[in-house]
Amino acid sequence: MSAKVPIVALTLCLLHSGLVEGISLSLGDITLFNVNFKTPTFLGRSVAVDSNVRLENDVDPNIQEDSHLNTYNLIKKYGYPAENHTLQTDDGYILTLHRIARPGATPVLLVHGLLDSSATWVMMGPNKGLGYLLYDQGYDVWMANVRGNTYSRRHVKYSTHHAKFWDFTFHEMGKHDIPATIDYILNATEVSQLHYIGHSQGTVVFWIMASEKPEYMDKIILMQGLAPVAFLKHCRSPVVNFLAEWHLSLVLKLIGVHEFLPKNEFISMFNRIICDETTITKEICSNVIFLTTGFDKLQLNETMLPVIVGHSPAGASTKQMQHFGQLNRSGGFRQYDHGWLRNHWIYGTIEPPSYHLENVRAKVALYYGQNDWLAPPEDVDMLYRKLPNVVEKYLVDDKEFNHLDFIWGIDARELLWDRMLEIMRNNENSVIKGV
Repeated sequence: MSAKVPIVALTLCLLHSGLVEGISLSLGDITLFNVNFKTPTFLGRSVAVDSNVRLENDVDPNIQEDSHLNTYNLIKKYGYPAENHTLQTDDGYILTLHRIARPGATPVLLVHGLLDSSATWVMMGPNKGLGYLLYDQGYDVWMANVRGNTYSRRHVKYSTHHAKFWDFTFHEMGKHDIPATIDYILNATEVSQLHYIGHSQGTVVFWIMASEKPEYMDKIILMQGLAPVAFLKHCRSPVVNFLAEWHLSLVLKLIGVHEFLPKNEFISMFNRIICDETTITKEICSNVIFLTTGFDKLQLNETMLPVIVGHSPAGASTKQMQHFGQLNRSGGFRQYDHGWLRNHWIYGTIEPPSYHLENVRAKVALYYGQNDWLAPPEDVDMLYRKLPNVVEKYLVDDKEFNHLDFIWGIDARELLWDRMLEIMRNNENSVIKGV
């Protein structure tokens, strides 16, 4: 029997009337979604589902150009000192690292979230991008790109057409990519410590680095986690919940066997979760990033949607997405579950081992929002109780603040970034210059 039958059935279940305020879908004892959604508008007006209105008609040519520029050229375009760097991990992945260079200043490493890239820190433009703000405040800004995204799709042995290239999750990013990136920056700048700012998955990989290579905690001045993720027990993301509960064969048909390449049917299943039938922006409702995280219409600069769509989603492996689903299903923060037989062979135990959050000895600041589907307050509280050295735990003072508002929010500077800068300065006396 074709997989299209359950796909169509699930899609039809989601096609609720625009009169309802939310969607709840259950199969037997499994609740896939229970999500309240809000009606988005585009540039102050409604856009019907079948409307022929397209974003390009009303878009500033400057914004159109930014949607096609890579991170390096975006930085260069706005008059900042841009640099491209390339590094190799100890397992053969070739990563691109972008820099807004201020030699001699304290380095800060920015690590993007799920389905994202270094562009996320600058694509909103000067005064609206955290990368530019940090540079303007006197920092040497470095922006990572983990394996599999737009800027890190090379390996010494495999191409992206090889299944082996995509045989990774965020575990390998934390174990290999982030340590290699930190070492590269410290060697280039000749200092012994740096600031670390991670968003979403960018926090996950930090916890994993600390668990697997705790010596790297001595290289961190302060770790700041934006929308920090570890536990996904209370996650409200319909995409993550779907990956947690549906049969693997169906999932692979919908999202790709190796590289995460969601099919149209997959997008269709979820676009009504955050968009209703009469007020909709197609660019939001067809972009898997928004379908995974939701969005906050009050903080989303819809004028910049072409730029967001031009840079996101930036790529991931199917296995990586499955690992997020596993965390949701298990309620724990642990390594990839290969099944009991392979677990026993790889780990020596039937269940995958949990990560050692007690190894996160570096100072940590956690920033979270009430309206975050991927990092809800209940899960952040669980993380907070496990970390040994949290110096700041701050709930953003905006009830609608969403997962993406930490990096793209219109009022992110006033609500959060200025506070972050103050905390960074208060922790900088521990920087020790290298010999």
